[in-house]
Order: sequence, then C-alpha cells, then structure tokens
Amino acid sequence: MHEANPNQITQTLSNLIESNLFTLVITALILMNAITLGLETDQSITARYGGLLHWIDRIILVFFSIELLLKLYVYRFRFFRSGWNLFDLAIVAIAWAPTSGALTVLRALRILRVLRLISVVPQLRRVISAIGHSIPGMVSVVGVLGLIFYVASVLATKLFGTHPDPNMQEWFGSIGASAYTLFQIMTLESWSMGVVRPTMELFPWAWSFFIPFIIITSFAVLNFFIGIIVDSMQIVQKQEETISDEENKHITMREYKFLKKQLDLLTTKLGELQNQSETEK
Repeated sequence: MHEANPNQITQTLSNLIESNLFTLVITALILMNAITLGLETDQSITARYGGLLHWIDRIILVFFSIELLLKLYVYRFRFFRSGWNLFDLAIVAIAWAPTSGALTVLRALRILRVLRLISVVPQLRRVISAIGHSIPGMVSVVGVLGLIFYVASVLATKLFGTHPDPNMQEWFGSIGASAYTLFQIMTLESWSMGVVRPTMELFPWAWSFFIPFIIITSFAVLNFFIGIIVDSMQIVQKQEETISDEENKHITMREYKFLKKQLDLLTTKLGELQNQSETEK
C-alpha cells in the first residue's frame, strides 16, 4: 500500500487553509458566533434557547481550534512570526479559559472572537496595518495638538477664567477645565450656543480667540490624521504587492527546480533503457 508523503499532506493542508472556500467558512462562523453572543445578552432568548446557544458557541470554538492546529502543523515555527496568528491564538486561548469564580469576567471577553474577522478578511487587515504604520506620524500630530491645547488652555484660563460668572468658572476656571471645554469646542459639539455665545456676551471680542482655534484644530491639524492614514494605506498596499511578487518568484523557482528534477530523472531512466537495449543486442 502506497503511503502518503508528509510533504504532500502538508501541501494539501496548506492549499486547504489558504483557499477562498476555507476563508469563507471561517468568516461565516465568526459572523454566526457574533450573532449567538449577541443573542445571549437577551434574557428572554437565553431562558428559552440558552442551551442551544451554548452548544453552538462550543462547536464554533472547536472549529476555530482545529483551524489553529492545522496552521501550526502546516507553518510550524513560521506560525509565530505572524502577528495575526498570535492574535488569533490569544483570542481562542481566552475563549477556552474557565469562566467560573474569579474568572467570570472572561466570559464577557468571548465577544473578542468577533475581532478575528480582522485577521481573516485581507481588506480589514490592510486597514489595521495602515493604522499601525501611521502611529509614528499620528504621535507627532498629537504632540503638536497637545502644544496647541496647552497654549490655548492657558490663554483661555487667563482671559475668561478670571470672570466671576459661574459658567466662566466652570468652563475656564482652571487649565484642566479650559482644556476640556476647548476639546468640546474642537469637536464642534454645541460649540456655538453652548459655550462660545455665552462667552461672547461677557467678552464680545472672544470670537477672535475661538475662530482661529477651531480653524487650526478642527480643519487643519485633525486633517493631518486623514492624510497620514491615507499615505500609510498606500505604503501598505505597495508592501503587499512587493511581498506577492516575491512569493510568485519563489513559487516559480520551486516549480522550475521540480521540473528540472523530473527531467533529470526522466533522462536517467531513458539512459538506463537505452543501455539495457544495447546490452540485449
């Protein structure tokens, strides 16, 4: 009986877990798990179908565990080089942790399994990767924004916080209160009727402070975040294209070596047959 080659088994499993159908099945299970976990928050549904929801949850968790075991078998140590694989492993490990006694809080963390959708869907992975690449630039923007907020908070406290009006004391009585109020103004959350107009009733020139602040923070600095993320998206896409090209080169080289090996074996076999034929003559 012909035994299966371990390399052939590994290659077959690799093709399976990397196939679109397998990805589609895992995605469907994640979405189904999200629905069941959401249904468990309804007490009436839990009272009637709690047992069924629990078994569905367990079965899906078993499927996720089998998927990780297959990846461990196929990729070996390469499995741990991928941050997404470690992310999936951590989430599944949390799901298997006991949820009784002091660890009851882990039961609520089961919803984290829905986040596996990010690691399964390439488009979502690209967005998260872009955010990761944009963090250094975003830190710089946050630093600039923090400086602007500090300067504006000190100015607002000195300009408006000295007035005895209760609203002025609440909004601008300290640097912390001024920073919180200015953050609310930056988000344009009821900035006009809520804070600015009452302030302008006491300080008619206050518009000359608030308008430049809003323009700088809301329309200038915050747009840098968008620009940084868009630029990071383009960088991540180029990196993925480069990796894809490298993988295609490796596949082509592997196929070339395989064909060369088969050709050498065929040449050797033909030579043996030719020698055998000449010997018989």
